[in-house]
Amino acid sequence: MRFSKVQVDALAYDLAPVVVATSELEQRLAPLYRHLRLGPGHLEALTGIQERRWWEEDFALSDGARNAALRALAQTSVRPADLGAVIYAGVCREQFEPATACRVAAQLHVGPDTAIYDISNACLGVLNGMIEIANRIELGQMRAGLVVSCESAREINDQTIARLNAEPSHELFRQSLATLTGGSGAVAVLLTDGSFGPARRRLVGGVIQAAPEFHALCRWGLETFETLVPRGLREFMVTDSVAVLRHGVALGLRTWASFLKRVGWMRDQIDKVICHQVGAGHRDAILETLGLRADQEFSSFPYLGNMGTVSLPLTAALAEESGFVQPGDRVGFLGIGSGLSCLMLGLEW
Repeated sequence: MRFSKVQVDALAYDLAPVVVATSELEQRLAPLYRHLRLGPGHLEALTGIQERRWWEEDFALSDGARNAALRALAQTSVRPADLGAVIYAGVCREQFEPATACRVAAQLHVGPDTAIYDISNACLGVLNGMIEIANRIELGQMRAGLVVSCESAREINDQTIARLNAEPSHELFRQSLATLTGGSGAVAVLLTDGSFGPARRRLVGGVIQAAPEFHALCRWGLETFETLVPRGLREFMVTDSVAVLRHGVALGLRTWASFLKRVGWMRDQIDKVICHQVGAGHRDAILETLGLRADQEFSSFPYLGNMGTVSLPLTAALAEESGFVQPGDRVGFLGIGSGLSCLMLGLEW
């Protein structure tokens, strides 16, 4: 896909307030660690994550998304009534229905002709939402659209820690490792046709590649809990991290070759990249496989963990704030999500 009329006017975020150190999680996992004879520091050594953030208990996801959205709008002259679409793209949603986007849109006071809906595609949701709005702008259907997301890792981590201590095993710990990297945050991406002010980050184009045969490698949902009487459901998340890394990197390499051809860039013409924030092993493997240098990439996972759909765009905002990404840079957004799916976007800052 290629775009000629689309720019990203704002990248905004809301950081969760509760800082949770990896050492704190290990203290809560003391029964598991004793059973498996694991020493302190094991989890950080495996992931490279020192801390992450969680929302306060019972925090509303739509409030986090609204906060990020208001910050995005405040950076521009775009008004809520100008929005042709509001898309909520998080893995975490408040209810089965209505769409979480509806409560966000209501709090923003958007116009009555605004398209409002949720989309879901694991950690790629926000990038998918960007493409949705970019396509509509390119077709002349709207001048501006907003993608928002809010992810919360507190609840699934609390449940996972309780289960690991109750049912300690090396296999369950291996399947739960990715869960324990989870962080929380909110993000908003505002895309326009460039008619609201000076040119900003131009969305050049991107590609999508998929390997759905690996859909079972990472799963988050509900499962039957046989020990409850009557039988009930409980939330679960399991990940084969080794297989996800192996097949994800292979899919990333395939997507990278297609991406460079589609956007018309050579590898040495790319100044910076923002990857989905998983952990040190995933980052290092991706950079090495794609032939990228460590100084071309900006990481947030050591202190924010893996925030799912929020991770990549929030990290891009931090990279810009810190001066790592500069005007004129060619920047690659390199996203990968469970399924497996890979989505890469090219932007000219």
